[in-house]
Amino acid sequence: MPIQVMIFGQLSDIVNSHELTLTGIPDTNGLVSELNNRYPLLAGSRYVMAVNRQTVTANTVLDDDSIVALLPPFSGG
Repeated sequence: MPIQVMIFGQLSDIVNSHELTLTGIPDTNGLVSELNNRYPLLAGSRYVMAVNRQTVTANTVLDDDSIVALLPPFSGG
C-alpha cells in the first residue's frame, strides 16, 4: 500500500526531497522507524506528524490513500 509523505522545512533538507512514496508501512510507528533507518539525522529532529490533515500524537493506522505530513516546529508573531 503506497503512503505519500510530504516533508516540510528543514526536514526536507535532511531527506533531500519534499515528497516520498513508501509502501508496506502499516502505521505511523512503522513510518517513523522506516524514516529513521533511511535518514538517521531525522531521528534527532523534532517534528509534528499529520495524517490526512489531522495532527496525530499516538500510533495511527495508515490506509492506501493516506497522506502524511512531517511538520517542523514553527513560531509565529
